[in-house]
Amino acid sequence: MRTMFKNLGLLLAALCGALLLTAAAKPARAPAGSAAKVNWNNVVTRTPLDSHLLGNPDAPVKLVEYISYTCPHCAHFEQESDAQLRIGFVATGKGSIEVRSYVRDGVDLTVSLLAHCGPPSKFFGNHSTFLRHQTTWMAPLASLTDAQKARWSNPDFATRTRTIASDLGLYSLMQARGYDRTAADRCLADKALAERLAKNTKEASEKDFISGTPSFVLDGVPLSGTYSWATLKPQVEARLR
Repeated sequence: MRTMFKNLGLLLAALCGALLLTAAAKPARAPAGSAAKVNWNNVVTRTPLDSHLLGNPDAPVKLVEYISYTCPHCAHFEQESDAQLRIGFVATGKGSIEVRSYVRDGVDLTVSLLAHCGPPSKFFGNHSTFLRHQTTWMAPLASLTDAQKARWSNPDFATRTRTIASDLGLYSLMQARGYDRTAADRCLADKALAERLAKNTKEASEKDFISGTPSFVLDGVPLSGTYSWATLKPQVEARLR
């Protein structure tokens, strides 16, 4: 009998240890009432749609941005809205921003692949860099030679995207972000991601009726006629009240 109780005690101890290990393996959520202590501007989640969400995943107000990296209005929106959205929207834990790439052409696709390069924590820095330096890296588009245009049509996917990145000086921007040539080339060869981004763009046009950029979906509702921070801001603020 004593041996039976001893074995039972060992079994219970083993089960308790297994339960503790299982609990430790699960990602912890911030405890109730602690949202104000979390720096939500450092919380980035990559979604199943290959988009990136900044802020509290459980935020009551959710803003989705469809962005094209070759769109001047998108660059303007980034410069006007970024600081205000981070301070008054994301930092409070009440709002989250999800950025989805809207791919319009080969250049857009190439930049999107580089913006997605690396862990999720790097995305918003990459994203901002390409939009804020848009006029610089897009300048060569006005004087492309016939030889460059031919190289940009190379049937090999990786060769094509790497040529575009080289001709537009995108490698230099990536180097400033901490990526060497090998890392950037690896991302530029990600044909599977490129196909998913193209597919997501097509579905956005069909499901959310996205036809231009920047475009926004606020709490699941597409906002028609909203293409600037000036028109988006009052709608966001109304949701926060």
